[in-house]
Amino acid sequence: MDRLDRLKLFTRIVEGGSFARAARDLDIARSSATNAVALLEQETGVRLLARTTRHVSTTPEGAEFYRRARAILSEVEDTFDTFSTGSPRGHLRIDASGLLTRTFLVPHLPAFLARYPGLTIAFSQSDRFVDIIRDGVDCALRSGQPEDSSLYMRRLGALPEITCASPDYLARHGTPRDQDDLDGHRMVGFLSSRTGDVMPLEFTRGGTVHYRRLPWVVSTDNSDTAAALARQGLGLIQAPRYRFGPDLASGALVEVLETSPPQPLPLNAIHAGDRTVPRRLAVFLDWVKDLFADCGQAAL
Repeated sequence: MDRLDRLKLFTRIVEGGSFARAARDLDIARSSATNAVALLEQETGVRLLARTTRHVSTTPEGAEFYRRARAILSEVEDTFDTFSTGSPRGHLRIDASGLLTRTFLVPHLPAFLARYPGLTIAFSQSDRFVDIIRDGVDCALRSGQPEDSSLYMRRLGALPEITCASPDYLARHGTPRDQDDLDGHRMVGFLSSRTGDVMPLEFTRGGTVHYRRLPWVVSTDNSDTAAALARQGLGLIQAPRYRFGPDLASGALVEVLETSPPQPLPLNAIHAGDRTVPRRLAVFLDWVKDLFADCGQAAL
């Protein structure tokens, strides 16, 4: 196993959190994986991985080593991919919210991988804005415009948003019929990952967007937690409709203020580099865009 192979193995261990899984993916013995990492640590002179019986994580030095290894491997993959006429090959790291990944990507992923068998994908799932370069991410699926001018954005679609609350909350506070009927109401506070402040509710009326920040008793920066707080009757909440599909169907949440909804949430793919992306990423972006065009809107 040469140095490049050892780097590939190391990144697989980090991304999968397992020596055994990485060894299985690369069709090598578990002992070979252990020896290869030991050799990397001997060559670098630092400990790269912290290991327990159940979990593998990077040390601070290992995290930086992973970032650089991922960049080297991506450059190698891009170089061969540029001159290849066959099916794209290589590894993709995609960051998106867990719910969006499970709702839209995972159900159709087997067909995509069958079409491009040379690709492997690692999903990281969070609501926070990732650092594309530092975290070694090929693409992040996010709403909004990237602040870093070196990054590029591709519009994938728009997610209709709604306002809703639990039946218990509405029984205690009344059902608002209009945005002017919000006195005495409160909201679930959702913290912006950019500013750290609680974001106001948003309403569209007559083509004009209005913002209203209501009192809140609980706030969070996690969308799953925010939805759980709304189910517990702690306030009004706004989010893409697909997030509340099961809750609306079961009656756990009720849509309100239907005539003045928030603006649709634009969904974008944000990536580094120039406008010419590696083929492995280009086919993924085309697939996701088609996915939202063909069946995404019907599921929202």
